[in-house]
Amino acid sequence: MKTEKIEVKMKLEDLGYDPFFDSCAEKTGVENCILSRVIAEYKETYKVKNTQGEYLARITGRHLFNASSREDYPAVGDWVLLTVTDGERGVIEKVLPRKTLLRKKASGKQESQIIAANIDVAFIVESVDRDYNLNRFERYVVLAKEEDIHPVIVLNKVDLIAENELNEMIRQINGRFGKMEVFAVSSLIGQGLATLKEFLVRGKTYCFLGSSGVGKSTLINELLGSETIRTGDISKRTGRGKHTTTTRETYFLEKGGILIDNPGMREVGMVESHGGIEDVFGEISALSGKCRFADCTHRHEPGCAILKALESDELDKEKYLNYLKLKKEADYYKMTSLEKRRKNQQFGRFKNKALKQMKEFE
Repeated sequence: MKTEKIEVKMKLEDLGYDPFFDSCAEKTGVENCILSRVIAEYKETYKVKNTQGEYLARITGRHLFNASSREDYPAVGDWVLLTVTDGERGVIEKVLPRKTLLRKKASGKQESQIIAANIDVAFIVESVDRDYNLNRFERYVVLAKEEDIHPVIVLNKVDLIAENELNEMIRQINGRFGKMEVFAVSSLIGQGLATLKEFLVRGKTYCFLGSSGVGKSTLINELLGSETIRTGDISKRTGRGKHTTTTRETYFLEKGGILIDNPGMREVGMVESHGGIEDVFGEISALSGKCRFADCTHRHEPGCAILKALESDELDKEKYLNYLKLKKEADYYKMTSLEKRRKNQQFGRFKNKALKQMKEFE
């Protein structure tokens, strides 16, 4: 007897919608639109998904005109209000306020670069053969903590090292971060994949972060159970996977869970920090309150509690040096951002004054 496959209609909750966005949608004042989520970003075009299907969409000219920075544009993970123009295309009328926004400093620029929006969990992936680096983990964890995104560490390609080496890495991670989920996985031999799958929850959004070639796309393929994402071969010169992901794409697990694949990141620059650094480096932050001087830089001042902890080996030197480096980057970004805003305000006043004078001479 032939049986027909029943297609189950996707619900908003399956796309990651939660009550946080209820009031956001009501306050926009935009009517007759379909609530949708941005699942991919291309040049001047976005792929959005809702309970009725997928559409290619553009933003309105008004949105373009009113945007003052890149953060005003839609990003992968955003919830938007969509007007459908035909069966496959639409117009994004409004971007809803974001619950979380994962971003980093753009390479060689002062502006921040959006990684993804409305993320619940950030999977920070490093391959154990060449990519493993505690300081880089800390960078990603700070970016996640800054937005109350839950960070999870994934050690990939564990088939390439001995068990005692892997145990030592996990010991180092626990020593640096304390309580944090760490998954040791291998796509080649299937190690740890079942445990990672069990961690995923329906309706939650998971973003995969890491350098090129660490195996993010291959991991997502394993979780999806299909070769959905094209992956590159291993480079003979470097022994690393070749980078193939060029755009941010969203994938939906059959049993629930939303996965966002990201292009590999060569640099992870810090943006201004309002608590992420203090959260990740809680031990150092607590010690800073015991310093003799309130404006202590923790580098050479007498009575510095942090330097005292270093001398007595109570504080890890690598963690201390990375703290100083990330703090300096975040402070510099904040300072230059303030200067830029100040210049924009000055130009705005100059422009308004000039327009006023022109009207007086008409």
